[in-house]
Amino acid sequence: MTKADIVEQIAAQTGLTKVETKAVVEGVFSSVMDILANGGRIELRGFGVFSVKSRKSRMARNPRTGVPVALDKRYVPVFKASPDFQSKVDTLLKSNDNSTAIKKIATKAKK
Repeated sequence: MTKADIVEQIAAQTGLTKVETKAVVEGVFSSVMDILANGGRIELRGFGVFSVKSRKSRMARNPRTGVPVALDKRYVPVFKASPDFQSKVDTLLKSNDNSTAIKKIATKAKK
């Protein structure tokens, strides 16, 4: 699913125009990036937590050449789903009807 798909779905559910919905969606994404870029944490009850984790510097290998490469310390955004969200996804995917519908949506989104 792309950002355009999200905008279309939200516009259909809320009755807002696609232009208004796109502005809201882009504003939310921008706010999330700004908060995380400043080391913040976003906790959405019943959904999950967005945060930033640090990764230690380490040695890795170039998969094509096998040459060792030094990777610097870095910070990466992470998302931890809430137990409610995890349970809902698990339940929906276990039912055949919903997993078929989800596969159709995913296939449509790839086209």
